[in-house]
Order: sequence, then C-alpha cells, then structure tokens
Amino acid sequence: MTAAALPIHDYALLDDAECDVRIVAAKAKLGKRCIILGHHYQRDEVFKHADIFGDSLKLSREAAQSEAEYIVFCGVHFMAEVADILSRPEQIAILPDMAAGCSMADMANKVKVQQCWDELAKIIDVENTVTPVTYINSAADLKAFCGQHGGIVCTSSNAQKILNWSFARREKVLFFPDQHLGRNTGFRMGIPLAQMVTWDFNKPQGGLTEQQIRDAKMILWKGHCSVHQAFQPEQIDNFKAKYPETIVISHPEACFEVCEKSDYIGSTEMILKIVREAEANTRWLVATELNLVNRLAQECKAQGKSVHFMAPTLSMCSTMFRTDPQHLCWVLENLAAGHVVNQVAVAAEQAALAKQALDNMLVAS
Repeated sequence: MTAAALPIHDYALLDDAECDVRIVAAKAKLGKRCIILGHHYQRDEVFKHADIFGDSLKLSREAAQSEAEYIVFCGVHFMAEVADILSRPEQIAILPDMAAGCSMADMANKVKVQQCWDELAKIIDVENTVTPVTYINSAADLKAFCGQHGGIVCTSSNAQKILNWSFARREKVLFFPDQHLGRNTGFRMGIPLAQMVTWDFNKPQGGLTEQQIRDAKMILWKGHCSVHQAFQPEQIDNFKAKYPETIVISHPEACFEVCEKSDYIGSTEMILKIVREAEANTRWLVATELNLVNRLAQECKAQGKSVHFMAPTLSMCSTMFRTDPQHLCWVLENLAAGHVVNQVAVAAEQAALAKQALDNMLVAS
C-alpha cells in the first residue's frame, strides 16, 4: 500500500493499450469490492470495461443492490450523485473525472429555480397549485428542492407516469431542466401546446405574462441537451427522400418538430429494445448520442439492419467524453492501493430530501 494517492498527472501520457492492461489488473485485484457502471453514451474505450451498462437510474439501482464497496460511475456528475443517494451507507460513489458534467443539468440551478418559485408565488398559490418535477439529469440540490415541495423526479422512460402522478396532486407542473422532454411528453398526453409555456430564467417573470402563467398547465424550463439540439426535422426529410422506407426513432430530448416526424420516441433503453427487436433488413434513422448509435449499428449488421445517425455532423456528449481510460485506470489503481479518489458524496440533509423525490418516482412508476 502506498503512503499517498497516486497523482493523475502520472497517467496523462499513458496510451490506451497500456491503460487497458492496467485496468484489467486493477479490476482483478479489487474483485467484487468494486463495480464499474457504463452509461450508454460512454466512449467504447471505457464502455468495454464496465460491469453493467444502461441508463443512469438503472445503473444506480443495480449498483445499490450489488455487494460492491466502490461504485465507479463512468458517466457524469449528476449520475454519481444519484448512485450515492440510492446506495447503502457503506458504499462509496466515485466519478473518474470530476469535470464530467452535463450542460443540460447546468441550465437549471437551485438559485434560479428558487427565484422562479418565488416569482410564481406572487401570481398563484404555488405550494398548492404547482408540482415541481425535475428530470433525473439534474443536480442533487434540485432533486432535494422537489422533495421539499412535494415534487418528484422523472426519467425519459417514465415521464408520462410521473406527470400523471403530478397532475393528480396539483393542477400545474413546473418541469425542469429539459423543455423538450416536458413538451413532447405533455403533448402526447393531450396537453395543448398553448398550455405549455416556456420559462426563460434570464428574464423577469420568465418572460411570461401573469395570464400566461395562470392559464398554463405546464411551465417548462428553457433548458435543453446540446447533443439532441443537433437533430433537425429537415434531416429526416432529406434522409427519407433518399431512403423512403426508413423508420425514424428519436429520444424525447430532441425538439418537438423532430419527434413529430418520428415513428417512435423513446429513452435510450427503449431505442435499443425497439431496434434490436425489429424485423431484419430494416433501415433506421436514430436521433440520440453518437456512441450509442454506432454500437447499435455494429450490433445490428448481422441482421441486415441499417442503423444511421440522424445528424450529418458529429454529435457526441463532450462531457461524457471526458471519462477516458487514463482517468479510469487512475481511479482503479488508487482503489487497489487503498486510496479513494474523486468520491461523490451528497450531504445528508440534501440526500434525504432528494431521496424523497426519487422514492416518489419509484412508487409512481
């Protein structure tokens, strides 16, 4: 056992091949004490080392049920927070690179959401009228805010169930940070677009009139995923002009116009399931992150399926891309040497409130 943690700068110049060998060795030494979680959007060089794969909630729940002492989350910061909140007290959540954040999650913070809540309170009885709903792609303090105010967390796969739960309790929903998931889900529940207004957090009163706020069924935060912003409806038109037989499937973080032109809308897990179970020799145009689409395309080749990425330019999650073999090797070798680096720990009071919002979700879905 070394006297001090191994510094990250010692790993910066290692090539991927050497990292692979050392990662495998460190994993073998740690055994069942460590579990590596790989989000679908991770680069292949890291993804291949994961023990389980999936979306963020699935991974956190499975890790919490494992016997692992260390949960190494190859994803982004909010995911490691969820893993910490849902895990047992003796488990430790670790993020290989603390710079791996989420641009969408960063578009809503506690100060801005509290300001929104306070401004709404001047116009409507917010505590008895509005259910706050945060997408799981958000910081722990926003999940805690929802727990504090009788709200809930949602994922891209259970958003409709969560909105039904929310409307059963109060007549309006404040939905953050992703406007597109909120709008696409609400519209498919029969809520008119006119009753879904967008709160611009950079403008007084969200840029809305008092009447717009009173009339709204859903107040959508002006946030978005930078990856899914790259997909545009004309990309579908252009592709189908060449391949009219194409089936289009999109993640609900894509804009309303893209989802309206799609044959299927679903979470990452749903996209994988639908395309994998589709008939052989079909052609698919997919609107979600590049690494996932490329892996799916390779997997489906043997069945004669053609899987295409919707955007003509690259669209990968740059913050997910920060987790590289060098950081993963550094974390694992430190654990093997008895040092915990890059632990993500949510403060107890905040974690308790956030867990209430997460528990509401698990009951509602």
